Amino acid sequence: QVEVVESGGGLVEAGGSLRLSCTASRLTIDLFAAGWFRQTPGKEREAVSCISRYYGDTHYQASVKGRFTVTRDNAKNTLHLQMNKLEPEDTAMYYCALGAYCSDARVTELHHSWGQGTQVTVSS
Repeated sequence: QVEVVESGGGLVEAGGSLRLSCTASRLTIDLFAAGWFRQTPGKEREAVSCISRYYGDTHYQASVKGRFTVTRDNAKNTLHLQMNKLEPEDTAMYYCALGAYCSDARVTELHHSWGQGTQVTVSS
C-alpha cells in the first residue's frame, strides 16, 4: 500500500517562510500529478497547488499564487511546497497528494489514502 509522509511544518510569524516536503512509498512521484491540500477544523480540505504529470505545469489557489511554489525533486523522489510571505490565514494542516490529474490546483483520483499531514501555524 502507498503511504505518504509530509514534513516541514512549524510555527512562524507572518511574513516568514516554510518549505514542506512529501515522500511516498512505492511511488515514483514524477509519474503522477502531485500537489498539496490544506484543512482547518470544521472545513473541508481545500486544494492549494498542484503540478501536472505530463508537462510539469503548476496551478495555484488564488490566495497563495505568487507566494507558494510547488516543485518536485525527481532525484530524491520528493514533492515540495515552498511557502513565502506566510499569512495567518495559511494556518492549517497540510497534506500532499499524488494522483492522476492536476486541475484548478486540485489533484484528482488519488493513488493513496491521506497521510498524517504537517501542521503550519502562522502567528500575526
